[in-house]
Amino acid sequence: MSQRFVIRDTPLAGLRVLLRQPLGDQRGYLERMYCADELEALVEGRFVVQINHTYTLAKGTVRGMHYQLPPHAETKFVSCLRGEIFDVAVDLRAGSPTFLQWHAELLSAENHKTLVIPEGFAHGFQTLSEDCEMLYFHTKAYEPTAERGLSATDPHMQIQWPLPVGGLSPRDLAHSPLDATFTGIML
Repeated sequence: MSQRFVIRDTPLAGLRVLLRQPLGDQRGYLERMYCADELEALVEGRFVVQINHTYTLAKGTVRGMHYQLPPHAETKFVSCLRGEIFDVAVDLRAGSPTFLQWHAELLSAENHKTLVIPEGFAHGFQTLSEDCEMLYFHTKAYEPTAERGLSATDPHMQIQWPLPVGGLSPRDLAHSPLDATFTGIML
């Protein structure tokens, strides 16, 4: 069986980038978005249990920074199907040597990248074009009581968004900056 993914590490342990390997000809291409057999090492015995599709209309919109607390913490596979996004993950794992550090990837239909965000990370993105569509694969179902969020402009994280931050939802605007009592997520 041919490999349909190249897996690359990032500077944050456990956060990875998948380079999807489309098979194409003059008609177009077939692209595998997920394969349990090939990606078992990334999900470590978990299963994809929920798939979400989002559409964002305006360029510069920021969604995030979201995460779920254990036992509902999730691994996410995030791909952009239309447009281009600046996709960000922040390490919130208690005791991690990269605690509160962030890593971003440009995701688009053209570059065939997926960001694999493990449990213990917050996630958000900014649209770099209009009409962005994204596909998320989750290893846990959404649980409203476990959902948390961080301010996308929190000075503790110092995320360098490429465009002015705009389009925040009322929910995302309500996220407070971190304070000294936040020591991370125990997984």
